[in-house]
Amino acid sequence: MTFWSGTVAAESILLRFTEGEGTADLDAYLRAGGYQAARTALTTLAPESVIDIVEQSGLRGKGGAGFPTGRKWKFIPKGAPVKYVVVNGDEAEPCTFKDHLLLERAPHLLLEGIIITAYAVGAQRAYVYVRREGYLARERLEQAVAAAEQRGFLGDKIFGTGFSLQVVVHTGAGAYIAGEETALLESLEGRRAMPRARPPFPAVAGLYGKPTVINNVETLCHVPAVIRLGPEAYSALGPPALFSVSGHVRRPGVYELPLGTRMREMIDQAGGLRPGRRFKAAFPGGSSSAILTEAHLDVPMDYEPLQQAGSMLGSASLIVMDDTACIVRTVARGVDFYKEESCGKCTPCREGTVWLSQIFERILGGRGRMEDLDLLAHISGGLKGGTCFCLLGESVPPSLEASLRHFRHEYEHHIRTGRCDVDDAVGAAAGVA
Repeated sequence: MTFWSGTVAAESILLRFTEGEGTADLDAYLRAGGYQAARTALTTLAPESVIDIVEQSGLRGKGGAGFPTGRKWKFIPKGAPVKYVVVNGDEAEPCTFKDHLLLERAPHLLLEGIIITAYAVGAQRAYVYVRREGYLARERLEQAVAAAEQRGFLGDKIFGTGFSLQVVVHTGAGAYIAGEETALLESLEGRRAMPRARPPFPAVAGLYGKPTVINNVETLCHVPAVIRLGPEAYSALGPPALFSVSGHVRRPGVYELPLGTRMREMIDQAGGLRPGRRFKAAFPGGSSSAILTEAHLDVPMDYEPLQQAGSMLGSASLIVMDDTACIVRTVARGVDFYKEESCGKCTPCREGTVWLSQIFERILGGRGRMEDLDLLAHISGGLKGGTCFCLLGESVPPSLEASLRHFRHEYEHHIRTGRCDVDDAVGAAAGVA
């Protein structure tokens, strides 16, 4: 697999720990230089220096929000007697699977990142929240924790210092909403995964009411490389990021590329489109990002450029659609997903997703009305602007509104004829009546 594109230096930061057999084994990780960054941080750097290095590197959260990691750590009160590190390994965004790969094939890389993070913020206990369906990921991580404890990389007086750390692997509740950080904390504390009111924010009152830093799996897997390379060298690599590439490409998978790689180039990295097909649209940041079209193929896959294009990097999950994709059905499927995964706590999300789903069912069932298009837009507008308790409800409007803007003709064809123009075109090309 090709990890880097163009003229960028071909050094893999994360995926080099996932290739080959036995990559989850501690000895294999040590042979690859594992735990040296943690040893360096704990024995030669002050906690404040570690945070400064991470902030200078430009590392941003890889879970969707893209918040600067070092700045997030600085929010943790220094004088608090009890602090926690919580790792979000829920990864329930459709077509997002990079964290899953890291958990299964590079669990020690995550543990090293956790050690450095906990040392930096002064936490002595960390929890890794892994969704219930990730059976192999949980098993590999639990084995890694046990092996690290046996060798002295976890537990009391790590590397002969005064720092101690316990890591607990927690089985998630199997709900998409548990990926929202405060809902995750509720689940971790034994309650139903439902978002909390903020403020207070987790950095002040998180797990069990104590200051808590929450990062996702990939974010903390970058931390050892930041310490090993230094902030300038790390940043000069792109900075690097993992992208889940799926959909109508020849080689779906996880690709390690610098932020700013153009969408067109990323599709080429994944083998290009299927034979004889033409690019139609893509979700650049998972199903909660706004759909982009052929006119956006040269937009850099980075936070600010995608925002300027009207979308977002989100979970860095590029979902590619060629000319066989019906946009109406695609968006309808996304609406149904969010309807099923809504926790029901707030009215706009609970009711709005149901109403949207019913309208799509009507349109796809051949009973649509032209006024349904304005109704879709109106209900979508009611899910924005802070009306929802968390961001789940606000995950619906971007793709829906972009589809109405760029592919309104497909909706109108469904309503006028009761048929899908994409299906008709594909059938005609194949000689099917």
